[in-house]
Amino acid sequence: MAEYYLISQLPSLDGIGENTPLPITSERFEELRRSFLGKKAQGESEKLTLAPARNPEKTTSALIEKWNDGERSLRIALAKLRAEKLDKRFDTEILSFPAGLLQAARTAVEIESPMEAEKFLNKYRLDFLETLRPMDSFSEEFVFYYGLKLRLIERIRKFDSESGEAAYRNIYDSIMNGDRTEVI
Repeated sequence: MAEYYLISQLPSLDGIGENTPLPITSERFEELRRSFLGKKAQGESEKLTLAPARNPEKTTSALIEKWNDGERSLRIALAKLRAEKLDKRFDTEILSFPAGLLQAARTAVEIESPMEAEKFLNKYRLDFLETLRPMDSFSEEFVFYYGLKLRLIERIRKFDSESGEAAYRNIYDSIMNGDRTEVI
C-alpha cells in the first residue's frame, strides 16, 4: 500500500525533452523512497545501479536482475568489440549476446564521437529499460524502474563535451601506453 502513496507523488518522466528541466531530483526521489518503502524494498532499491558488478549480489527483484544482466552484457560486449578494434585480447565468460544488444554495441563502437556514442547507448539503455517496465504502476518493481530511469536521464545530462573528450583521450592514451592510470 505504501508504494501507492509513493508513486502517486512521483511526476512522470515520460516525454521529457533533452533541455526540459527534470520534474524531480534523485535526492527528492530518495527522500520519498525512504519515507514510504519498507525495509525489504529499501534494501532492494539500494541495489539499483547503472554499473552492475560482474558478479553482483543477488536480488529478489526480477526487474533489477534483468537490468543488471542486460547492462552487464552490454558492457562486456562493448569491451570485447573495442578490444577487437584495437587488436587486443579480451576474454569473457559470455560466448553469445542477444542480436539487438550486439548490434547496439557494434554501432556504438563505430561512432567516432564519444559523446554521440554515449547518447546512442543511453537511448539504447532507456529503450531496454522500457521493455522491463512493470504492468502494475503501483508496485515495488515500478519504484525500481522509476529510479533507474531517473538515474539514466540524469547521467546523460551531466555529460560535458569538452571535459568528456579530455577524459576520453587521457584514458585512451593510458591504455595505448600500457599504464593503468584512470581518470576519476
